[in-house]
Amino acid sequence: MNEDRGTEKVSTLVIGGGQAGLTMGYHLARRKLSFRILDGHDRIGDAWRRRWDSLRLFTPARYAGLPGLPIPPSGDDFPSKDAVADYLETYAEQFHLPVSTGMKVKRLSKQDGRFLVETDKQLFEAEQVIVAMANYQMPRVPAFAQQLDADIVQIHSHHYRNPSQLKPGNTLVVGAGNSGADIALEVARTHPTWMSGKESGHIPFQIETFFGRQILFRIVRFLGHHVLTLSTPVGRKQHPKLLTRTTPLIRVKPKDLTDAGVQRVERVIGVRNGQPLLAGDRTLDVANIIWCTGYEPGFSWIDLPVFDDKGRPMHERGVVHRVPGMYFVGLHFLYAMSSATLIGVGRDAEHVAKAIAVRNWNRMRQRATSPQSAKALGRKPDLLAAS
Repeated sequence: MNEDRGTEKVSTLVIGGGQAGLTMGYHLARRKLSFRILDGHDRIGDAWRRRWDSLRLFTPARYAGLPGLPIPPSGDDFPSKDAVADYLETYAEQFHLPVSTGMKVKRLSKQDGRFLVETDKQLFEAEQVIVAMANYQMPRVPAFAQQLDADIVQIHSHHYRNPSQLKPGNTLVVGAGNSGADIALEVARTHPTWMSGKESGHIPFQIETFFGRQILFRIVRFLGHHVLTLSTPVGRKQHPKLLTRTTPLIRVKPKDLTDAGVQRVERVIGVRNGQPLLAGDRTLDVANIIWCTGYEPGFSWIDLPVFDDKGRPMHERGVVHRVPGMYFVGLHFLYAMSSATLIGVGRDAEHVAKAIAVRNWNRMRQRATSPQSAKALGRKPDLLAAS
């Protein structure tokens, strides 16, 4: 640590200023709890702005808003990634959320009962810390990618914007999930395109039809938000599988890829003579490879015993009992299949905000030195600003 920068003391520090962090701020503010939000990007919403240009939500706008503010455009439109980014910026302004941008956290630790948060600009000391980030932080690319011919353009979906980034010639999209399918469909308009990977299934209806938007989407939302949760037997049974299973294709269908001329090939298992080697023991002569191979959690900066033997955060609905005062929001299937989405993150944030309010109240009770001061604390704050 660089002591010359000084240390700012805060009650509750929220790490992450995306949808999870802003929703967390909304619920903390409703309970009049003191907090500050740190975000590593230069501008609120940049995590969305930096995704590929044609990206749109799978969710109609009427269902995608965070608590307290609808997302424009209203109704049945599927918002673009830039519309979502601007909405998040407006959300922070609307509720006067104290977000400090350009604050990338380098280390989170604990000393003498308080959390120490080191950023590239400032040091913070907090009584409570909420890690409000998804599990998808560090782009994952196989190690053998380094052995590919240097002339092949390689790009991860995290950095892909549009086909202008590619060279003319054959293009291989590695990964058959939603990102891979969306990008392959787009690239196929300008480049001969292969897509590698095992299909994870697909939703058997078109989401952009009237029936899809008005009827079927509501069913899917109900299942993901109310049925596939840790409170139901089926949710608990499916939880381990859904933590690692690729989400079925939502907007793009296999027939769409076939009609666009995308050729399906086996999975990529290595490199031979500088070219990608497929499981069928053949190579592809390609000019470009787009890796749609997912992400690593990216929590190496957390220097606390909060992870299991598989590197996953240990918590109960976001509350880390092993390290009192620490919380997670925004993780995939934190409580429900919808937890990492605009639809589901609000419920998890509200649960964590209530837990923090109760913790603060209990700590104040413990510090009380007389019956009069204890009485002045009033009733439990988990009832304040209740839903």
